[in-house]
Amino acid sequence: MKRKHLLILASVIWGIPGSIITTKGITTYFEMPHEKLWWLILITLSVLLGFFFMFMKIVNKYSLRIYSLGEKVKIWQAFPLRGWILLIFMMGLGFMLKIIPSIPLEFTAAFYSGLGPMLILSSLRFLFNIRNLK
Repeated sequence: MKRKHLLILASVIWGIPGSIITTKGITTYFEMPHEKLWWLILITLSVLLGFFFMFMKIVNKYSLRIYSLGEKVKIWQAFPLRGWILLIFMMGLGFMLKIIPSIPLEFTAAFYSGLGPMLILSSLRFLFNIRNLK
């Protein structure tokens, strides 16, 4: 697989869950009482900021890894083992959050509305990094 395609694959791996999570978070906001919105928005902004710094560091690290690979590489070489473990852990955590019935709507609204957009931004960053390939 070409390095360009690895960056596209990384974008898809981060972007699809980001879109799903963002949709879930925003729709959950519409189910909330209006008097709770101001502090939920503050929590969402905190989550956005925290994930922004974490994910941009990860995206840059993984992009540099992909740049350093040969022209034709295997799919699993896109991320280091730690990266694949992180993805599996985050997917598992997402599935667990869906099946636990007692998760408050406030958590879902604030956390998902912060996490999802940062996954989408990270996805777009992978696509943007294609221009750095030589």
